[in-house]
Amino acid sequence: MRKINRKINLIVIHCSATRVDKDYTPEQLERDHKARGFNSAGYNFYIRKNGEVVPMRPLELIPAHVTGYNKNSIGICYEGGLDADGNPDDTRTDAQRSAIVELLLKLVAQFPDSRICGHRDLSPDLNGDGKITPNEWTKMCPCFDAEVEYKNI
Repeated sequence: MRKINRKINLIVIHCSATRVDKDYTPEQLERDHKARGFNSAGYNFYIRKNGEVVPMRPLELIPAHVTGYNKNSIGICYEGGLDADGNPDDTRTDAQRSAIVELLLKLVAQFPDSRICGHRDLSPDLNGDGKITPNEWTKMCPCFDAEVEYKNI
């Protein structure tokens, strides 16, 4: 991992919100983000179903993956997140699960004060109670509880 000149304190897990029975290539991800007005894919890393970790946006550049949190964060997206009918679902393969953990271990070693969470965990706290609950999520992404799953990393 390269040295970067910004304070990283957040690592955010996303899903591509694509169906489990369809492939979604890094090239498609890049094209779709550019079509939305981004310079490139907004995530720093993309995890394919086979566990391949694809670097997308270099860590030296501020990512574009979660409004209000980009400057101090790293974005990781895994391919999938929807079942074959298009409903939110934890579709991670065993290879993706392993690849995500391995990547997180490397990132936390480089940025030890980082909180790991899911995109949904950064939704607005609508009732002001200090907790983001399912009724406040603006997205289901990443379709599993990243904070609980990765709390020991």
